Amino acid sequence: MPTVAITGAGTGLGRALAFEYANNGYKVFLLGRRNDPLQVVQYQILENGGDAEVVLCDVREIASIQIAFQRIGKLDVFISNAGIGTFGPLDDYRVDDIEKTLNTNVKGTILTVQHALPLIRESKGRILTIISTAGLHGKVNESVYCASKFAVRGFTEALQQEWEKEDFSITAVYMGGMNTPFWDKSEHVKDPTRLKGPEVVAQQIFAEDDGRKEIVIDR
Repeated sequence: MPTVAITGAGTGLGRALAFEYANNGYKVFLLGRRNDPLQVVQYQILENGGDAEVVLCDVREIASIQIAFQRIGKLDVFISNAGIGTFGPLDDYRVDDIEKTLNTNVKGTILTVQHALPLIRESKGRILTIISTAGLHGKVNESVYCASKFAVRGFTEALQQEWEKEDFSITAVYMGGMNTPFWDKSEHVKDPTRLKGPEVVAQQIFAEDDGRKEIVIDR
């Protein structure tokens, strides 16, 4: 059975990806900071005849990441999905807002990809970085979020060149806003219900997860 590990798997796109890969025969390692949402996703996958394992992991903490990947062991696909958003005019950002965003979105991506690499290299597998359209162009009141996503885009593109002759791959994934809990503590998007559901995005990601350099849902 092929395996996939997904960070931020308890809610939103990560949750939708977990169901999509499980429904297509993958064992899913559900990574995240909060146990309760991960347990719910695991229960639903198991109830549907799939296979899933909860692995608590804070992508901002190196020790947590090391322990998580030691538990995983074998891995065919790694999806770096965990991310947070801080929105508003530049004047309003506090230092801790900036640090939380960069530590999760940038540092978290770099460290988890780094620790997934030996497993992916061994399996000749695939890595996907969930970037969003905020990594393609700037947006009003999203300066720090865009900065973090541009960084992940640069990180991914650099690794595509670094690993050009390797027999494993890394794919950049770009999508717009979705109707997920991502917006729960923000007024940046007034009506998230008008946005597409994460299930549709997850289906396209799975369908196009073949080692290509980009999966583009939206530009």
